[in-house]
Amino acid sequence: MANDRLRALEDVEKEIAVILQCAGNIVLELSKEKHNGGLLDRQLSQFMGSVNRVESELSSQIRYLTQVATGQPHEGSTYSSRKDCQMALNRAEYARVKLGELGRTCEILLDPQT
Repeated sequence: MANDRLRALEDVEKEIAVILQCAGNIVLELSKEKHNGGLLDRQLSQFMGSVNRVESELSSQIRYLTQVATGQPHEGSTYSSRKDCQMALNRAEYARVKLGELGRTCEILLDPQT
């Protein structure tokens, strides 16, 4: 799971490189006296597509990190299960102590020697 997230961030990094390359190509083409409209359209389309992919993936990463940071259940998390298990163990220990106290009280009440 963590490897998938890291790979996705590496893909974002590559898309950002594509964005910068497209932006450079667009600026270069616009600096010419005679523009190639088809090239500009293709570069702009690729630029916008890459920006949209980067925005989408970064939003997904932020949503995931928000879930992790707020303790909400998320894929790959065992925190909730571990917490539930620990609470169950605490309740079992509490019940054992209370039953022991009850047993001692019953022995005292039922013991005819006192």
